[in-house]
Amino acid sequence: MSRRVSAALALAAVVLPAATVVGCAAPERGEAPPQQAHQGSPDRGKEMIVKYGCGTCHEIPGVDGADGLVGPPLSQIARRSYIAGELANSEDNMHRWIRDPQAVEPGTAMPDLGVTAQDAADITAYLYTLR
Repeated sequence: MSRRVSAALALAAVVLPAATVVGCAAPERGEAPPQQAHQGSPDRGKEMIVKYGCGTCHEIPGVDGADGLVGPPLSQIARRSYIAGELANSEDNMHRWIRDPQAVEPGTAMPDLGVTAQDAADITAYLYTLR
C-alpha cells in the first residue's frame, strides 16, 4: 500500500469516529435542534400575539408589553424539546397547541382563544424565530 493511501486511511480512522460522536451529541440542557416554521409569517405572527393577548400570560421577547407571569416565558421556545411538557416540539404540534390547548391537555391554564388556522401558523412562525 502506498504511503498516501496509508495516510488517508489513518486520517479516516481518526476523523470518521470523531464526526460520528459530534453528530450524535445530545443537545445541552434538554434543548432540541431549533425548530423552523415552513408556513406562516413571523411579522404577522408578532401582530397576532398582540391581538390575542398572549403577552398577558407569557413573557415573549420582541413583543412590547408581553411580560406576563402566568405561563412560561417563551424565550428560546424554538430550542425546547417539548411544548406544554406533553408534545414534541414540532411545527404541527405548536400549531395544534395554539389552536386548541384544551384538546391537548384538558384543564390546562392555557385558554382556547379561538385562534384561526392562519393566525396559529403565523404565531408559530414568530415563536420559531425565538432561538
